[in-house]
Amino acid sequence: MGVKSRVLIFGGTGYIGKHIVRASVAEGHPTVVFVRSSTLQTKAELGSLDDHAGLVAAIKEVDIVISAVGGPSVPEQEKIISAIKEAGNVKRFLPSEYGTDVDYAKPLEPLKTIYSRKVAIRRKIEEAGIPYTYISANCFAGYTLSNLMQFGKPSPPRDKVVIYGTGDKKAVFLKEEDIGTFTIKSSDDPRTLNKVVYLRPPQNILTVNEVVALWEKKIGQSLEKEFVSEEDMIEQIKTAPIPKNIVLSTVHNIFVMGDQYNFKVGENGVDSNELFPDVKYTSASEYLDQFI
Repeated sequence: MGVKSRVLIFGGTGYIGKHIVRASVAEGHPTVVFVRSSTLQTKAELGSLDDHAGLVAAIKEVDIVISAVGGPSVPEQEKIISAIKEAGNVKRFLPSEYGTDVDYAKPLEPLKTIYSRKVAIRRKIEEAGIPYTYISANCFAGYTLSNLMQFGKPSPPRDKVVIYGTGDKKAVFLKEEDIGTFTIKSSDDPRTLNKVVYLRPPQNILTVNEVVALWEKKIGQSLEKEFVSEEDMIEQIKTAPIPKNIVLSTVHNIFVMGDQYNFKVGENGVDSNELFPDVKYTSASEYLDQFI
C-alpha cells in the first residue's frame, strides 16, 4: 500500500460527520477535523470559516477535503471552495451532500429551496475547476428504518403505521457507519473523480411496504396501516409549520415521488455496489434486528 491521502473534514462532530471521521481514521488516513468555536469542547480549534488565510493554510496541508456541515451551513461552503481554489493542491473535494441527488430530485417547497442551496454549491465547485466527488447516500437508517418512517417515534411501531402515498416507491437505506465507510473509500478512488457516487446496497433498496412487511415478519404480527393520499399530503405540506413542512416535503419527495431510485445511474455517476462489491454493509433486515 502507498502513502494514504491526508484528509481534512469540516463538520466532523456532526450527525454524519463523526462517522466519516471514524471511517477515515479506520482506513489509515492522517485525519484532521476542522472545529469551529461554536462547536469547540475539548478539541483543538483550527479556526473560523471567515479566516480565509487560516483556511488556505489548513487546506495546503492535506490532499482531500470533506465537508459534512449541517443544512444551515451549506451556503458557507463557498468559503471552503474559495480557499481550496487558492490553495491549489487539493486532489478531491466532497461537499456536504449525503442524501438524494439534488440534480435529479424535483421536490416541493420548502425542500426545493433547501436542495437549491446544494445545487448552487455543486455549480460553484465545477465553475472553480475543483476536482470533486458528490456522495448520494439516500436515507439515513437512523432517521427512517429506526421508526419505519414514523418520524418522531423512538422505535418501529408494533400496532399502527402511517404510510404516505401507496408505499410502493423504492428508496435506499444506509446505516450511518456504512455511509462513512463508502464516503472515505470514494474520496480518493480515481473512478469517482468528478462523479456522483450513488450508495445503493442491493439488500437495502426497498419500498415502505417492503420495510413494513419485513418488520411484521420479524415481530410475528401485522400492523394496522393508514394510507395518506398524495393530495392530502400536499395540503399538509402547505399548512404545516417549520420544521414539520420540511420533513413532510422530504417524505413526499423520497417515498411518494420516488426520487431516490426512479432513474438510472448516468455517465456522470457511479454505483457503489459496482465500485466496492466487497464492502460488508449492514442490510435493512440486520438493522431492524436490534429493535426486536
